[in-house]
Amino acid sequence: MTGAVGGTDRWALSGRRLYLCTPDRPDLDVFVGRCIAGGVDVVQLREKHLDDAALVRRATVVQRVCTAEGVPFVLNDRPDLAAAIGADGVHVGQDDRSAEEARSIVGPDTLVGLSTHTVAELAGAVGDAPGSAPAPVDYLSAGPVVPTPTKPGRPGTGTGYLAEAVDRSPWPVWVTGGVDPDSVGGLVDAGARHFVVVRWLVGSDDPERAATRLCSAIDRAVADATG
Repeated sequence: MTGAVGGTDRWALSGRRLYLCTPDRPDLDVFVGRCIAGGVDVVQLREKHLDDAALVRRATVVQRVCTAEGVPFVLNDRPDLAAAIGADGVHVGQDDRSAEEARSIVGPDTLVGLSTHTVAELAGAVGDAPGSAPAPVDYLSAGPVVPTPTKPGRPGTGTGYLAEAVDRSPWPVWVTGGVDPDSVGGLVDAGARHFVVVRWLVGSDDPERAATRLCSAIDRAVADATG
């Protein structure tokens, strides 16, 4: 589902499975291209340490690769810069600008994603909390299911929260935290069909091969689960 407030289905997410979240790195264009060649079908640049001008330059690098490959490019945290460069999406967390503010900045045809970590945050996002309405988003993330160094100090949510998020969300739910070929079976059993990956690819010497291996593990797990 895309275009939460009336946009297009250009970037329909229901059929996409592997979402790379990467920091900046010297070989950013080559790295992202190799990940896409291995099966990544959504890419987010998450970089908290660059000034605006540098972030725009690096985001433009990723956007160029993604556009050439037909993959949506999402910028973390900065709906203003996402709108300025024409990014395909923006992702906000609970401590960033609200989903409502992000949507008002980027408009109806841009993807908006929202991180959730607790049942209370999930209730607010889907409109089940008192006085709340569904957030104007296209997808949620749920997790991290296990503690991860990319989110220092944040405890793992466990797969129980993932299962609840998948059950209650009207939008695709992307699981975060420790996604690798060994973990996807348990995540699929909890309902996951969409996976955010960081370390498995960012730390790989051969990201194309690593992405291919992860996609194969996802496909096998889903086939076993739906048998």
